[in-house]
Amino acid sequence: MRDLVSHSRSPAAFLVYLQLYCLSRGSDRPSVAISHGVLAELIGLSKRSVQTAINHLVDRKLLRSHKARPTSVPVYTVLTPWLRRPKAPDR
Repeated sequence: MRDLVSHSRSPAAFLVYLQLYCLSRGSDRPSVAISHGVLAELIGLSKRSVQTAINHLVDRKLLRSHKARPTSVPVYTVLTPWLRRPKAPDR
């Protein structure tokens, strides 16, 4: 995550990732449906900053976004590519 703040120079992306992580995985949910406006209000950023940060996180494959319809609230899934899943036991 340090890479988001120093190399990418996007502290807003770090804050968005942290907030979405807390709302989803922190509450034992695989994903969270939240609007840009509500997310901006929770974090204390502008809506445009949140939109830019989300696009950055999706490009970096740290976040997956899905909408049922173009005007519906997006559903975000926080990805953790640095964590390896345990291998299934051999039978």
